[in-house]
Amino acid sequence: MALQSWGYQDHNGPAVWHELFPFANGDRQSPIAIRSREAKYDPFLRPLHFSYDPASPKVILNCGYAFNVEFDDTEDRSALRAGPLTSTYRLRQFHFHWGPTDDHGSEHTVDGQKFAAELHVVHWNAGKYPSFVDAAQQPDGLAVVGVLVKGSQATFTNFDPSSLFPPSLDYWTYLGSLTVPPLLESVIWIVLRWPITASSEQLAKFRSLLSSAKGEPACFLLSNYRPPQPLRNRLVRASFH
Repeated sequence: MALQSWGYQDHNGPAVWHELFPFANGDRQSPIAIRSREAKYDPFLRPLHFSYDPASPKVILNCGYAFNVEFDDTEDRSALRAGPLTSTYRLRQFHFHWGPTDDHGSEHTVDGQKFAAELHVVHWNAGKYPSFVDAAQQPDGLAVVGVLVKGSQATFTNFDPSSLFPPSLDYWTYLGSLTVPPLLESVIWIVLRWPITASSEQLAKFRSLLSSAKGEPACFLLSNYRPPQPLRNRLVRASFH
C-alpha cells in the first residue's frame, strides 16, 4: 500500500494503515475518545486568539480523500496564537471528515457521543508542532461545487474560516498525531467543546464527492474518518471547569 493508495475502504482504510505507516501503532495517535470527567482543568491555558484574513484563501481542491481549502501561508496574514501554543501558527488549510450516515463521522468523540462530521483547521509553525483546531459537527457545504473529481480544483477566495467556529471557544487540548497517513506524531490538538450544526442536505454534498479520478469508475467518498485511538499515558487538559 503506497502513500498514494491509502484510503477509507476495507482494503486500504484505517484498519490496515499500520502495514505501511508504523506510526499507526504509536503512543500518541489521533483521534481520541475524550472523556470530559477525566480531562484536567488547566488554569494556565489561555483563550485562543486567531486573526484570519478573508483574502488569504487560494483554492478549494479535491485531494481524493477529502476536499481542502488552502490558504496563502507565506506570511502571518492568517494565524492562531495563545491557547496552549507558545508561538504563532500560520493557517495552512482546512478540511472535513464525515461518515456514511448522519449519526457518525467525526473522528473525535466526547463522552461516547459521535458527531456527523468534523472540521480540521490546520495551522503550522516551522520547527514547531502543527496545530489542529477542530470543531465537531459541521455547517455549510461550502464551495464544493466544481471539485467533484479527484485532482480538480477551483478558485476560493474572500472567506473567513472563523465563521465556522461555535460562539464559545472553550477547548480540550492534548498531544497527538495527524489522522491521515503518514500519521506523524507532531500535532498539538485543540478540540472545541461546543459543536456546530449541519443539515442532512449539506452533509449529503460531502458524500457526493468522488475519490476516483477522471476516466476511472465513479467511487463516491461516503466516509473518510479514522476511529479513536488509544489514549495511553497522555493527559487531556481543559481550558474550562
